[in-house]
Amino acid sequence: MRTRSVRIWSVFVTATVTLGVPQLAAASIQQSAVVSENPVDFTPNVVATTAVGHPIVNAISQTGSRMWAGGHFERVENSGRTQQYTRNNLVVFDANTGAVSSIAPSFDGAVWAVKTAGSSVYVGGDFRTVNGVTRPALVKLNATTGAVDTAFKAPFTGGRIDQIKWRSGRLIVGGSAGKKLLALDPATGADTGYLNLAITDPIPNAWGTVSVYDFAIDPAGTRLVATGNFQKVNGQVRTRAFMVDLGTTTGSLAPWYYSSFTKPCSTDAPRRIAYLQGVDFSPDGSYFVITATGQIPKYRSEIGEMICDGAGRFETSVVHPTRPTWINYTGGDSVWAVSITGAAVYVQGHFQWLDNPMGHASLPGPGAVRRTGVGAINPSTGKALSWAPGKPAQQGGKDLYATSTGLWVVSDSLQFHGEYHRGIAFCPLP
Repeated sequence: MRTRSVRIWSVFVTATVTLGVPQLAAASIQQSAVVSENPVDFTPNVVATTAVGHPIVNAISQTGSRMWAGGHFERVENSGRTQQYTRNNLVVFDANTGAVSSIAPSFDGAVWAVKTAGSSVYVGGDFRTVNGVTRPALVKLNATTGAVDTAFKAPFTGGRIDQIKWRSGRLIVGGSAGKKLLALDPATGADTGYLNLAITDPIPNAWGTVSVYDFAIDPAGTRLVATGNFQKVNGQVRTRAFMVDLGTTTGSLAPWYYSSFTKPCSTDAPRRIAYLQGVDFSPDGSYFVITATGQIPKYRSEIGEMICDGAGRFETSVVHPTRPTWINYTGGDSVWAVSITGAAVYVQGHFQWLDNPMGHASLPGPGAVRRTGVGAINPSTGKALSWAPGKPAQQGGKDLYATSTGLWVVSDSLQFHGEYHRGIAFCPLP
């Protein structure tokens, strides 16, 4: 029986691949530079209350000049902290001024996903009612009024929706609800049958039921990569992650798989056993990055193989990778979310370090660089970029939202770059 080795020395691990590393390319949202460390001053804040002592923003999306931010909170305040507003788990505000909108749909549970699409806004989470209307896990709102679209009714009686994407007129949603990954009619909410995958077999001792935690679709709309708590898809081994080929009339399980995902990280905490979390595709779809919790790799020999408390890059065209192209480790703290813009791979969680493969229990090893809660990684080398605004967090953020003008960062943090920004910050492009 192997025993866990003690990690003492530090190296930065870059896996060797035969294809080499592609040059930086344009993202679906093109950004030619790294965003500013200094956030704008006008964003609203979530407010701690007796009922919600630890408010958090889990997701954000934009339609026109409006931002829609959802999470777990019951009050927000303006940027000057002079006026408060009752907002039950969703707040709408102006993207250019931060002014809180009078639109105020009320959710009876936490919001985990928001997707704007034209005149509509789709919201997912673990709620059951919205504005008093029964809509378990998923609802469609009017983007002008915030009213529930009663014509849209998803086929869920419970569960949670964690991610929402739009692809060729189909609304694709993932979570613990229903079939775990579905393509819905955006007008009625009916299951189109485009995705009919049997996602089964929860990972032993992992928290919760079978669930898709996150998924990303490449810019061409031809591939989907998902992470979560499962071991099989259509009867084939796909522990913690799988890829789908998105065809014209149906989505089918792709042969891609990284077999080391069947192995555990060092944690035995139920909430970290199904350790893969965020995922995003590169600008040109040639690679994707997956983030993870799970504490450090279980054995020293697995450094560079296991994505545990870190972020790892995979080349899309390599069907059976032997190693990630690179892994950037935090040394013992979770990485929840990732956004690739072409200039950087942004990550966030509740970590304190990057470039820290030999760190242990959140302590730095040789070569580690201080990055609190959020950081940026060079897409080619896998090394941390100099961008280091600092965002101390308890739980950490679950979403990063890149636009043509900058990067929205949502979380449970009270500060960003030394300034008070509870829950929401926006870093503009220089």
